[in-house]
Amino acid sequence: MTKELPVKIWNSIPPVLKNKWVFHSLFWAMALVIYSLLEMFLNHTGFVYTMSNNLLRLLILGAAVYYNIYVLIPRYLAKKQFMGYMGLLLLVVFIISPIESLLIFIKSDQVPEMQASIVGHLDWSFLANFFALGTSSVAKITVDWYKNLREKQEIQTETMQSELRFLKSQINPHFLFNTLNSLYALTLKKSDKAPDIVLKLSEMMRYMLYECNEPQVLLSKEVSYISNYLDLELLRQGNNMNINFKLEGTISDQHIAPLMFIPFIENCFKHGLGHHLAKGFVNIHLSVCGQQLDLLIENSKSENMPKQRHARSGGIGLVNVRRRLDLLYPGKYNLDIHDNPQTYIVNLKLSLDS
Repeated sequence: MTKELPVKIWNSIPPVLKNKWVFHSLFWAMALVIYSLLEMFLNHTGFVYTMSNNLLRLLILGAAVYYNIYVLIPRYLAKKQFMGYMGLLLLVVFIISPIESLLIFIKSDQVPEMQASIVGHLDWSFLANFFALGTSSVAKITVDWYKNLREKQEIQTETMQSELRFLKSQINPHFLFNTLNSLYALTLKKSDKAPDIVLKLSEMMRYMLYECNEPQVLLSKEVSYISNYLDLELLRQGNNMNINFKLEGTISDQHIAPLMFIPFIENCFKHGLGHHLAKGFVNIHLSVCGQQLDLLIENSKSENMPKQRHARSGGIGLVNVRRRLDLLYPGKYNLDIHDNPQTYIVNLKLSLDS
């Protein structure tokens, strides 16, 4: 049984049955009816006689069951005091069994014959009560396990969602501030590129604000976002770099977590070309075949830039995206990063969700 199955079973139960009082009332009512019908069929007893006897028996047994569930299990079994729990459970059985038998015999006017048949009835009553209390213990432990598992999964899900929101929030402001700084520099120069940058930026902000709030977006929209990002970098940098973006394969209805690729691409410009003295390059190759995706990014970098400095400066963003991959695509991706003297290469292979 997987950990998800108990939660699925719990979620499939109608809300009205999750109410403790409703569930317990229905359970005891069904137990009374089923047990009485079975006894009527086997012993050929009357309806009123059988129902009244079993109602009395279930009232006594019910009191013992709830004493077991709400007193004995929390105080002894939950604290792993097994010997004390078993001793008290047997004591409860020994107390209620003769009381139950005595009341039934008195009620049925069988007091003169009680002495002859009390031993046999007590044996049956003892076994039945011990089985019922043992079953209630198993049920209580199982229900508590289900509840604890469901609560743990809810906490894990909320923790993961909070972490994902935090990791994604690290992407948006970083790019926005960089772009606004570049736009500010261009407006000071009264460059004709400023209006195009504003237009591209508005399209990208619309995507980040309205599309990226969903857990997944269309891969085609993510590719459009990357294209706008690269166009924006070209407008900012002019002829100081050579950017190549090649898309191979068919993009139809595939979905992906938003802003999954942009930290890798942003890293090319911020920590690679940003320190390049001569004209640099960024080569991006995105291959899509069904639900299999292969992203290869290679950018030039300055030989004068220390390797450790590059790792420090780009480390936070790459650590964040790797963490997002671990959370969203566990066991479904392979990420290789090669920090060479003159180039920086990222290769991401990803199995998209169907």
